[in-house]
Amino acid sequence: MPDLAAVLWDMDGTLVDSEGLWSITMAELAVHLGGELSAATREELTGSSLRRTASTVLREVGLPDDEAAVDAAGRWLVGRTHEVFSRGLPWRPGAREALAAVRASGVATALVTSTYRKLTEVALDTIGREWFDVTVCGDEVSATKPDPAPYRRACELLGVDPEASVAVEDSPTGTASAAAAGTTVLVVPAGPAVPPGERRVFRDSLEGLTVSDVRLLLSANVH
Repeated sequence: MPDLAAVLWDMDGTLVDSEGLWSITMAELAVHLGGELSAATREELTGSSLRRTASTVLREVGLPDDEAAVDAAGRWLVGRTHEVFSRGLPWRPGAREALAAVRASGVATALVTSTYRKLTEVALDTIGREWFDVTVCGDEVSATKPDPAPYRRACELLGVDPEASVAVEDSPTGTASAAAAGTTVLVVPAGPAVPPGERRVFRDSLEGLTVSDVRLLLSANVH
């Protein structure tokens, strides 16, 4: 089993408690469009891409989800979420300390998020850019989570083998993406339940997480 080469961090729901804020702005989008967003649809969209979110909300309120409508809804959602993110984002329990521990160890790090670059930059004002060697955003890859492209791109930019990397995720969508890319996934659920499967190790929170803990994941029987 290779030594730990990189830790790849999801953002929304993993490092910062922004999924709840996304849920609010998605609901506001539905109201803006003249309808209402169900709780089930909000949960379904956890960790989803911007275009899928906009398209789903449009259909939910009974409007056509053609390209122009999706683009317009997406722009509205990005603008409103930008306002909300600009007020600051609350950390998930133990996330900042875990980031600091990994960074201090010298292990390579990446931020891998479905959030678009414009909003990620706002979030990084809270999180801090110094924790990551590279960042991969949802509008910078050929396909977004659950496709493996975001995590494969992060490993490519870092020059590391996915098999020697650990991704930290909270959602079924992100977990599927990281596992399909070939990484071991540390799952810290924050919303919808993540089903068990290959390459997945579960933990209740990031509190108390050490680099030794992360290294041990690669030798765990998860493949």
